[in-house]
Amino acid sequence: MSFNKRFLPPPPENYLPVENPTPSFWHENLHELHDARTTPDLPPSSDVVIIGAGYAGIATAYHLKKGTRQNNLSITILEARGICSGATGRNGGHLRPDMYGHIPKYIERAGVKAGLEIAEFEVAHLDAIKKVIEKEKIDCDFTLTRTVDVWINKTAAIKAREVYDLMSSYNLAYMDDVFFSRSEDAENISGIKGAQACATYTAGTLSPYKLILRLAQILVEAKLVNIQTTTPVTQVSPDPRGGFIITTPRGTIHAKQVVYANNAHVAGLLPDYKNAIVPCKGICSHITVPADTRAPLLTNSYIIREDDGTLAYLTPKIDGSIVVGGASSKFKPFPEEWYNNVDDSTLIEPGKDHFDTYMQRFFHGWENTGAKVEKIWSGVMGYSFDSNPHVGVLPKKGPVKTRKWWWPWGASEKNDQFVLAGFNGHGMPVIWLAAKGIAKMITEGVEFEKTGVPRLFKTTRERIEKSLDSQNGGDIMA
Repeated sequence: MSFNKRFLPPPPENYLPVENPTPSFWHENLHELHDARTTPDLPPSSDVVIIGAGYAGIATAYHLKKGTRQNNLSITILEARGICSGATGRNGGHLRPDMYGHIPKYIERAGVKAGLEIAEFEVAHLDAIKKVIEKEKIDCDFTLTRTVDVWINKTAAIKAREVYDLMSSYNLAYMDDVFFSRSEDAENISGIKGAQACATYTAGTLSPYKLILRLAQILVEAKLVNIQTTTPVTQVSPDPRGGFIITTPRGTIHAKQVVYANNAHVAGLLPDYKNAIVPCKGICSHITVPADTRAPLLTNSYIIREDDGTLAYLTPKIDGSIVVGGASSKFKPFPEEWYNNVDDSTLIEPGKDHFDTYMQRFFHGWENTGAKVEKIWSGVMGYSFDSNPHVGVLPKKGPVKTRKWWWPWGASEKNDQFVLAGFNGHGMPVIWLAAKGIAKMITEGVEFEKTGVPRLFKTTRERIEKSLDSQNGGDIMA
């Protein structure tokens, strides 16, 4: 089914998260800090206010207060719902770098070095996350494993092999970890019925909720941050005396610096990002077998591309259950169901039944297990117009010839606002070190180029204006 890109749903009137989201599997046992407020009232002021208490917000706070540069910065995190209640608390728990999926596109657009930066940056997250988990003794069901990419369609499998050969021809060191099987071995190696090709490499699985809540707990117990949940930010305005006035239904707070870590919802506060970062809805599910049945052992994570091109991601849990999500091609022809949609209180009708009998249909050995969807939920991700996250200093108002920026009375000349958003449903191997880069910019005053964050991630006026000049959704609708 085709759709007309010229008639995409407009931006939502209200970008704030809804109050009654579908229950996520990760939220079955809520942490005691989930709805916490460090103090009964909002503090009157804070050196840094972080908007959003998900992966990006908590990671930024952690790097600000537990990074290499000691500081006395006061940090306040404002969250519209509960801690980790947004996209991170609704994902598949997949810490999987992209070795070759989108990297060829980045290489084609910006050259080999730019593409290599992204691949190596994502791979570095495996070691970085492992180290913080070990350092802080975080129980989050972390497992270092192999991920298996599977292609069931024969034509797609041939193209996948061509991409692998192309990437190998660049002599990129990280590709040494990738093993691409012979086509005749793909089904036996992957365990997937009808597999025409498969590739494996190192990845991780974990409980994202347990990770983020434990990091938040570490910060709160050490009195390093003030977290205020159920406190949506409705406006950020420059204070004529310096800094910013941040407005919430519970009152205002003054901030010297602001970090916009609210991902899919960022355009509600920064309207010119309305096409650059679009809220896009997705679905995920939890599959279990009956209590008296032992699930066949799965130790690898998966990306499975079905014969019709439908893509799903899958991670096995330590208890033998499965988290599987994606299948966006089932609902992509119906943009009113998912594009510019911040409502995760409902499922997506065209895709909600796709994971019924999923394990029986695709995995050898699961035919008689009685595996079924025990829970299914939706989540809202921030997808970017050009496939790259937006990280760095909020761009300033440009010369007269360029589009007017959103501050009606002019923008601050200081680097006092930062953006960390637009992760395209791929934040697990991106956010931790990107947040570290933001923290370095704040505490050390370094330029973006000195943070170690890939050059293509830098948020710029050029990227934003390019998105504003188009109405076709860019890469999101490609």
